[in-house]
Amino acid sequence: MKKIVRNHLREAPIECIGGAPVRKIILFLAVISACAVAVSASAAKTENLDFKPQFVFKDRNGKTVSAPIVDEYQKKKLVYPAAKSDPNMNPTLMRAATIAQERAHAHSKSRCWHYVKEALVASGAVDSRPKTAYAKQAADELVRDYGFTKLSIRDPFKAPIGSILVYNARGAAGHVEIRTKNGFVSDFSSPTPSKRPLIGVFAKR
Repeated sequence: MKKIVRNHLREAPIECIGGAPVRKIILFLAVISACAVAVSASAAKTENLDFKPQFVFKDRNGKTVSAPIVDEYQKKKLVYPAAKSDPNMNPTLMRAATIAQERAHAHSKSRCWHYVKEALVASGAVDSRPKTAYAKQAADELVRDYGFTKLSIRDPFKAPIGSILVYNARGAAGHVEIRTKNGFVSDFSSPTPSKRPLIGVFAKR
């Protein structure tokens, strides 16, 4: 009798599903596992979808339109146009650009005209050191005393290699720099020109 009761209690938690005995605990765990797999698959599918927030507005005709919202910075590096050489320009000016580039600092020392003067003298582009104190005075002095002419160029990026760019400044010394192949140099190097008002681009034959 005791053996019969013991066997009855042991088989009580067992049920038959489809003709195969499965314990309730195994069935419960199987259901939980299936749910977890389904949730994971759903989450992965949602992540793979490229949802982008949209800005909705009405155009001038009253039509509702939308545009994607840009939420990150442009990752591409800006590329500035390289300068070209002018075969008709005095080659000493290209040497002046090289000398100025070699001597330039990473940041401005507020001595732009001083460094440009030194590069012009060292390259032989001028036969004596310019005497003007302010950078904005370089335009008149270079034309008057050293045979430079003003080029018909208003875009600093289109200035030929070795040309001298002179900038004005109200109540300040102004700025002067030499165009290099990949930027502009004075007492420091920069990939972009000065933001001051451009007096002109100067060179000599």
